[in-house]
Amino acid sequence: MIYYWGVFSRLAFFKPKPGEEKELPPVSVVICARNEYHNLVNNLPEIFAQDYPNFEVVIVNHASDDETSGYLKEIQIQHKNLKVVNIERDLNFFKGKKFPLSMGIKSASNEILLLTDADCQPAGKNWIASMVQQYYPETEIVLGYGPYEKKSGLLNLFIRFDTFMVALQYFSFALSGKPYMGVGRNLSYKRSMFFKNKGFTSHYKIPSGDDDLFINKVANRKNTRINIEPESYQFSRPKKTFSQWLDQKQRHLSTGKHYKFKFKFLLGLFSLSQILLFASFTVLLVFQIYPWVVLGMFAARFISVAVIHKYAISRLHEGQLFLFSLLAEVFYILFMFLVSVAGMFRKEIKWR
Repeated sequence: MIYYWGVFSRLAFFKPKPGEEKELPPVSVVICARNEYHNLVNNLPEIFAQDYPNFEVVIVNHASDDETSGYLKEIQIQHKNLKVVNIERDLNFFKGKKFPLSMGIKSASNEILLLTDADCQPAGKNWIASMVQQYYPETEIVLGYGPYEKKSGLLNLFIRFDTFMVALQYFSFALSGKPYMGVGRNLSYKRSMFFKNKGFTSHYKIPSGDDDLFINKVANRKNTRINIEPESYQFSRPKKTFSQWLDQKQRHLSTGKHYKFKFKFLLGLFSLSQILLFASFTVLLVFQIYPWVVLGMFAARFISVAVIHKYAISRLHEGQLFLFSLLAEVFYILFMFLVSVAGMFRKEIKWR
């Protein structure tokens, strides 16, 4: 109850400040691509169609062996604001996305960086403008939202619900003055801050974490803002099979053990409270220990979760998830527990 009313209510009842008229600084959009020909063909036109006066697109072609190189050469003729960084060979001593992303950031010409993935598509032509509007004099980081496209089927609902739960936590903690992560699908920060903090050097050996581990290290109460305006969204296509999504989820969770201690404690305590809630509820009912008191307390908690979820889901424009969120919570808690335990024994997988 403390987490829901003390932390998550920050997002549920958050009212963004109206955008102010300000000078729009030049922006560098940085995208890493490895064998992403089809995604680049589908999504790059939406990037170049942005209604923004001054931006460049930096594509890091990381040892692709498909048609990516030819396509980038072709469109470079059409778009003078496209900069291509080619990494011809995969370097075995650099695992994951951090090396190519660092090369892209180093090659960027502008102070404000806007990061996304090749398989992401902006919600509209004002994506860049919307993200930049959140920069104020003290701002160095803007955390965006990266929802998944709505498709039919239970797996799609579960993936989108998981995305909502992750966003509920990292947005709410940021609004509480404790930012701890962002998502690489939609993230912005200043180039000078990246180099001032020596980029990813403190966690280069960890394949994942180019987004959350870096933000965990450099974000604070003053330098971080969030953006949940619909125009700022970057949509991704969800995985089509459970095994593909499980692999992705385990890779994302593998970085959590490298967070600062205070965030591991706060996030771990929330997960533990959820598990103990349902465990104690079951035991108390089975042994008939003050059953009406137990049911009343559980009902109060259920109503609290329903209220917070309803408003937070509305803030993130994920309205179809509300009823599912109430029905799937207990299964989601069990699933996350099992995935986290399995992740302890999981071997590291390179970025693909």
